[in-house]
Amino acid sequence: MAREKILFVTSEAVPFIKTGGLADVAGTLPKYFDREKYDVRVILPKYASMKGEWKDKLQYRTHFEMQLAWRNMYVGVLETEIDGIPFYFIDNEYYFSGGWPYEDIRWDIEKFAFFSRAVLSALPSIDFRPDIIHCHDWQAALVPVYLNDAFQSNPFYQNIKTIMTIHNLRFQGIYDKNIIRDIIGISDSYFTPDKLEAYGDVNLLKGGIVYADRVTTVSETYAEEIKTEFYGEKLDKLLQARSNVLTGIVNGIDYNIFNPETDIHLQYKFNKETVTTEKVKNKVELQRQLGLREDPNVMMIGIVSRLTDQKGFDLIECVLDEICQDEVQIVALGTGEERYENMFRYYAWKYPGKVSANIYYSDELSHKIYGSCDAFLMPSLFEPCGLSQIMSLRYGTVPIVRETGGLKDTVIPFNEFENSGTGFSFRNYNAHEMMATVRYAERIFYDQKDQWNDLVKRAMKVDFSWNASAEKYEILYDHMLGWYWPRGEEQVEATQPAEAAELTEVKVEEVKAAEVEATEVKEAAPAEKKAPARKTTAKKATATKTTTKKTATEKKTTTRRTTAAKKKAEELKKVEESAKVEEPEKAVETAATVEEKAPVKKRTTRKTATKKQRNR
Repeated sequence: MAREKILFVTSEAVPFIKTGGLADVAGTLPKYFDREKYDVRVILPKYASMKGEWKDKLQYRTHFEMQLAWRNMYVGVLETEIDGIPFYFIDNEYYFSGGWPYEDIRWDIEKFAFFSRAVLSALPSIDFRPDIIHCHDWQAALVPVYLNDAFQSNPFYQNIKTIMTIHNLRFQGIYDKNIIRDIIGISDSYFTPDKLEAYGDVNLLKGGIVYADRVTTVSETYAEEIKTEFYGEKLDKLLQARSNVLTGIVNGIDYNIFNPETDIHLQYKFNKETVTTEKVKNKVELQRQLGLREDPNVMMIGIVSRLTDQKGFDLIECVLDEICQDEVQIVALGTGEERYENMFRYYAWKYPGKVSANIYYSDELSHKIYGSCDAFLMPSLFEPCGLSQIMSLRYGTVPIVRETGGLKDTVIPFNEFENSGTGFSFRNYNAHEMMATVRYAERIFYDQKDQWNDLVKRAMKVDFSWNASAEKYEILYDHMLGWYWPRGEEQVEATQPAEAAELTEVKVEEVKAAEVEATEVKEAAPAEKKAPARKTTAKKATATKTTTKKTATEKKTTTRRTTAAKKKAEELKKVEESAKVEEPEKAVETAATVEEKAPVKKRTTRKTATKKQRNR
């Protein structure tokens, strides 16, 4: 059976280049697909800012010239393989020699227009024709547009499907229409309000949403939120129109990297069984490292984030002084807007020993925060998915979040009466509602320690690894290519025992015989009464308009035959019901056999679909 060929088109991917969560998705998710069924590859730009250790692993594949609008541009293709996944790199020093993947928006639009066209142009050269091209964010949004335009006349590109994944709707690739028309080199017919034009400018992400076969985003709740005016970033009407192809799939994390049992950054390793005794030792070590008051019993709240309004730091700004007066310690790590950087510096000065402001980013320190703190604060205004709360759950650091996007999908609110949930949450974007939730968490931590420990263990049990996300994407790919069946159905058919088949044949024959006998009885039986309850007798009497008199002997014979048939049908029904109760697995297998025998209900499997495709 041929594997489904999937190509990820992305502007960044770990371990080569990373500026945000997109790199984790594009570089990690492909490793988790079933490699017997899916051939997943990744293509991205070759940035000059990549580390030398990764540049040295790239091998030359090919090069050619490509026309972009009125310009002829050099396109180089390099390749390497990481964990069995092929990675391709589009090389052009004119566009990708900067010190950072993203620069001025005008320049970025031209750069990624070149990248999108180069990706499609390179496919024949690398001898890879994908069944589906999976495009990530606005930087790859022109791929579905180009595929629908100039490339559609080439048979090589016909019938290739596309997916447009939105990681953050706020970033759309918007610029002046006249300038972009000169840059990207497509027909003027695309620059209309129903295609790429949006409010007088050109919106590249909008073009990807319009022309992609399917649109996905990174959580189920966010997929619903972006269809509203508040979250829709002026594309809510378009997303409502395309809601029939819009899907939300929550991101995951690599459980091999984020593993408290093996994390090289933690001095004391722990798991679900030892978290209550070992994790507190990491807290004391972190307090010593950051100059905080060493107290294993104090509640430590961690923050690892970009310091921006989107992440809810305007809420924190309103009430941080009040929170600092509680018996808590706060450890913040990250960079962002100057006002929030200075805010944490100020409170670290005002409350020495209680607040630690680390205005930089460190992967090592982030792991220590996840593996040491008691709670993790993330009150985002909007959050397409969010990975920090998933990492904190993995380490038993209880998240305190606002119910939005992926935060709502991944954190189950704590219920002290049922002793359930995996974290704390609040609904409205309100600073004092957030503070009340933080203080509720404090009360449970100090006053109900057993419930807190249960909460920590439940948090560590939830599974947000990439395996779950990969399976949902596999189902989506199968649907798009028409190769879908309910998961596990093929195994049921393959392992169906012969005894179940024989048993089914016997039962089917008995049921048919009973039905035939009952039918004969009904046909032979005359109309005894004209009561409305006996519909068959009434209809027959009306149709013939004759009344037949029966002798006592005929009535008795008919009654015996009818009673015998009824008894036999009831006995068969009891046998079937008992078989279903005693042997549920055989009942499922029996149903599968009956369905297999009925030619009208025959299901098309992936194999038959593949054969049909080959015959074409």
